[in-house]
Amino acid sequence: MVHPRFRRARREREAPYGDAAPEGDRGHQPMKPRSPREPVPRSFRWRARLLFALLFGGALTLAWRAVNLQLVDHGFLAREGAARFSRVLDIAAHRGTITDRYGEPLAVSTPVDSVWVNPGELALATDQIPRLAAELKLDAQELTRRVTSSLDREFLYLARHRQPAEAERIKALGVPGGYTSREYRRYYPAGEVSGHLLGFTNVDDAGQEGLELAFDHWLAGEDGAKRVIQDRHGHIVQNVESIRPVRPGRDLVLSIDLRIQYLAYRELKAAIRDQRARAGSVVVLDVASGEVLAMVNQPAYNPNDRDQILPATYRNRAATDIFEPGSSIKPFFVAAGLASGKYDERSVIDTSPGFFKVGMKIFEDERNYGAIDIATVLAKSSNVGMAHIALTLSPLELWSTLTRLGFGQVTTSGYPGESAGLLPAYSQWRPIGIVTMSHGYGLSVTPLQLAHAYATIGSFGFARPVSFLRLETAPPGERALEERTCRELVGMLES
Repeated sequence: MVHPRFRRARREREAPYGDAAPEGDRGHQPMKPRSPREPVPRSFRWRARLLFALLFGGALTLAWRAVNLQLVDHGFLAREGAARFSRVLDIAAHRGTITDRYGEPLAVSTPVDSVWVNPGELALATDQIPRLAAELKLDAQELTRRVTSSLDREFLYLARHRQPAEAERIKALGVPGGYTSREYRRYYPAGEVSGHLLGFTNVDDAGQEGLELAFDHWLAGEDGAKRVIQDRHGHIVQNVESIRPVRPGRDLVLSIDLRIQYLAYRELKAAIRDQRARAGSVVVLDVASGEVLAMVNQPAYNPNDRDQILPATYRNRAATDIFEPGSSIKPFFVAAGLASGKYDERSVIDTSPGFFKVGMKIFEDERNYGAIDIATVLAKSSNVGMAHIALTLSPLELWSTLTRLGFGQVTTSGYPGESAGLLPAYSQWRPIGIVTMSHGYGLSVTPLQLAHAYATIGSFGFARPVSFLRLETAPPGERALEERTCRELVGMLES
């Protein structure tokens, strides 16, 4: 018999709230556990069977796909996988355009295509080599030899700088391992008129001579690169990513006036023909700014016809070749005399009897000019008169004047290969050497140096830097000679 108090405690455990559960907990009584003998609901069995069917169907699909890839479509997929591959392609940068001071094109880059092969791929289809060789106008046996000897490489150029239409025909052959890539070729509209001045680029569009070389860092851009998916014919199926953006080169505006350049070229060519000379140069400078307006040489070359360019014709004689200036140096010795204060435009030199002896050497004029002023000394190019003037000046006075005018040193033009000329140290000068130099011998100059010195006189004593670039404002320059000296000398040269 159970004590009533214990029966009440058991009822309280089975129903913790008794007959009056709290208001908020009504309807939320603990669920009565299902008896193992009760049947499973039909909806649960249906959902379980559906889930099993889906899992089983997915497994069958995966199994069939695996079999299909390995057996049924294996050949097709293998061919497609071999035909499509990832490759990193270089993107050629466009080289900057060179123009004259008024925008006339002097050097432009035109699009061309180069043909190359992957030797390993082409070696698997050697029967295609004769077709490729015929289109490229190459010997088939030689092409086969080049391909088979380059199997350790993935890249072999067959032709450079072909016209895009020709490259398209080659691409249409569908030769395995054959590809084309876009490049640029330099073209010079003025041809040999500007050949020495501009120079030229090589097959990789890098400056080799002239201003193309001097400003290569400015004109040349930076090639880009991208990763692509290509098919067996070299066609881009997909652009995957840009690895390095391409940066085009910058344009260059020269100080050259193409009209003056043409005139200088024409007149020099005619003078060379008429005088039966072997070579010659013309340099035209803007006195007010130091800008080069024209620079030509003979014999000339056409930079567009590179196969015919001889190495001996590469150099720009106006900047690189030195020569003894002869009588063209005499005005600068007169300038030294005027600067010394010992002479002025009214000074008279006695050239009688028409010859002058220094040591054992005799210097002569064409005839006895007698007593003449300095302007006449220059006009008659009197050797005797120049000897008298030069020997009254010290070697240091003469050397200082010539040095301030730029002789014996390169100009500031920055032209590649420019020569400094030859001006001996004044400590080595002897009387006979002084007289000889006053006649233009015993020292050497370039045509550019000589033109620069005359430009300094023409600007009344200001030596301005030589520039091949168009300047917005003229540089002030440095004072090389007094204005009075230069004005007197200019008046003599004009008379």
